[in-house]
Amino acid sequence: MIHYFEQGTNPAAPTLLLLHGTGGSERDLVGVGKMISPASSLLGVRGNVSENGMARFFRRLAEGVFDEEDLIFRTQELNGFLDEAAVQYGLDRGNILAVGYSNGANIAASLLFHLQDSLKGAVLFHPMVPRRGIALPSMEGVPVFIGAGRNDPLCAPSESEELAELLQGAGAGVTLHWENNGHQLSRSEVEQAAAWFGDQF
Repeated sequence: MIHYFEQGTNPAAPTLLLLHGTGGSERDLVGVGKMISPASSLLGVRGNVSENGMARFFRRLAEGVFDEEDLIFRTQELNGFLDEAAVQYGLDRGNILAVGYSNGANIAASLLFHLQDSLKGAVLFHPMVPRRGIALPSMEGVPVFIGAGRNDPLCAPSESEELAELLQGAGAGVTLHWENNGHQLSRSEVEQAAAWFGDQF
């Protein structure tokens, strides 16, 4: 997968897996990653799916309607890439925290939903529920921050609440932070995520 890697200054800090929104790139969230954890190594990944020339992490059938078969395949693909990147860059595979926005947050949530121990934790900005009606693996001891917008036209508040409930039901420790903005990523929610990260790690 096309990616960007930047070595951090603290080898013990979680590596931040940076996952962009639709139409983004592997460098989109580098600044966000540095705000959340300045000492962490950064691994930005570009989605392998193109929708009208815009990079995404998995296909969708319509706005808010995911292609579940492709979602599962791409989740496995990303997990395999993380295994390879850990070897290539000498990273602790068990110490990777995802930072995802929108489509990137959805693939990060999908990793949590499908593959136990794939992530140490996650910061999910404006995510949706990746799949419904499936048994989730244990997420005991996995901290998750969800940044959501009360006026988000693409991701209803009920979607964020449902995701938080599902993650909590699987044992994850969830912090749900609300902004009054729409779907855009605001500086204040990144600052909240940074404060959360400082408390957790």
